[in-house]
Amino acid sequence: MSKNLIVAIDGPAGSGKSTSAKLVAQKLGYLYIDTGAMYRAVTFLSIKKKLESEKDITGLAQTVDIKLNFDNGYTQVIADGTDITDELRSYEVNTRVSNVSRFEGVRKALVRKQREYADGSTGIVMEGRDIGTVVFPGADVKIFLTATIDQRVDRRAKEYKSSGIDIPVENIKENLEQRDRIDSTREVSPLLKAADAVEIDTSAVTIEEQVHLILEEVRKKEKFIKSS
Repeated sequence: MSKNLIVAIDGPAGSGKSTSAKLVAQKLGYLYIDTGAMYRAVTFLSIKKKLESEKDITGLAQTVDIKLNFDNGYTQVIADGTDITDELRSYEVNTRVSNVSRFEGVRKALVRKQREYADGSTGIVMEGRDIGTVVFPGADVKIFLTATIDQRVDRRAKEYKSSGIDIPVENIKENLEQRDRIDSTREVSPLLKAADAVEIDTSAVTIEEQVHLILEEVRKKEKFIKSS
């Protein structure tokens, strides 16, 4: 496998981005970056610090030192030297992250950090909502994952249950639909499928099949590069 490609994986919450991206990165031996974890980190810290205004939350995003350590399928998130990984998947963070993510200053600050992660990398798999359109519009491989709302709700419900959190299914669905609206209609870096992205509907495929389909696109790109 080539070691210098940028693979961008975008899609809405619950579409399978994180799981697929982790496995693809492992199989390729690439660096994996979960950009959603960065927005969740800023969201969690804004809640903890009781920050409400766009100005204050943007200032937080600009100054916080976020480090992502990925090892054996697990992403550890360190903010200003403190491990906050276990705090980032809470229902409260889920309900607020899209609102925090729509702030222009927050996005600019985190996009800058995301691009810095890729500097000097021999290969990278980055997942989020604007990777193929904003962060790396020149990415070698662009994937856009989708799934039905019911399938995404079911996946999120299982995540909560595995963490011992009991959230009514109707609340989960309402939250995902609200996040979809905010992410898709925000003025800055909305959730969009890049014109040259390959769309994969994950509603009825296994994780293994998702990974296989993405790797096939990587291999196609490698063959094209070698033949050019």
